[in-house]
Parts: sequence; structure tokens; C-alpha cells
Amino acid sequence: MIHPYYERVYLACGPTDLRKSIDGLAIIVKEAFELDPFSPALFVFCNRNRDKLKILQWDNNGFWLYYKRLETGKFSWPDESSKQTKDISPRQLRWLLDGLTIQQSAHREVKARTIL
Repeated sequence: MIHPYYERVYLACGPTDLRKSIDGLAIIVKEAFELDPFSPALFVFCNRNRDKLKILQWDNNGFWLYYKRLETGKFSWPDESSKQTKDISPRQLRWLLDGLTIQQSAHREVKARTIL
């Protein structure tokens, strides 16, 4: 399970060489994406075949590196071919991990209101 403390989720658009480990992925975050790998965020990377992904997360005194490999099927990874990131919500990340696209048609969140 992914550690609950994070504020943002960034998808790395386009395929990433997943032979890279923590240091290599942190360098991509810092140099290619110009983001801080030590920020309270998840950085999500997918391979060319879209059947494996890695998630990098900083946690107080070290990095977490999560790895998921699908036995069958593919992740519905965005088709954007740029070397930039896509900012998504934690809910969209759950959809992606469950095999759905990040563009689901969900009910809007409704704020509580006072009834007179």
C-alpha cells in the first residue's frame, strides 16, 4: 500500500526505462521535470509496454520505491509522448492502478450545506 502522506501525483508522460532505480528516477524528477523529488508527492513511471510501473516517494528520511507488474493486460497510460509530467489526483491514480483510464466520468464531489 502506498504511504498516505503525499500532496501531489505526477505521471511521467511517455515511457521510462524501468531498469532505473531510486537514484536514476530521482534524477529524472529533478533534471528532466524540474521538480523536487523530496517534495510530498508521488512520481509515477511506466515502461514502454505499459505492463509495469514504478512509483517514487520521499518519506522523511528515505525514498520508497513501489513496483507493480501486471500478469495480463496493460495500464491505461496517457498517450502523451512528451517528456513532461501530468498532474493527476490521488483518485485518478487509484483508477489507473485498477486498470481504468484517468478520464472517468464520476459524480462530482458535493459540499455539505445547511438546510433551512
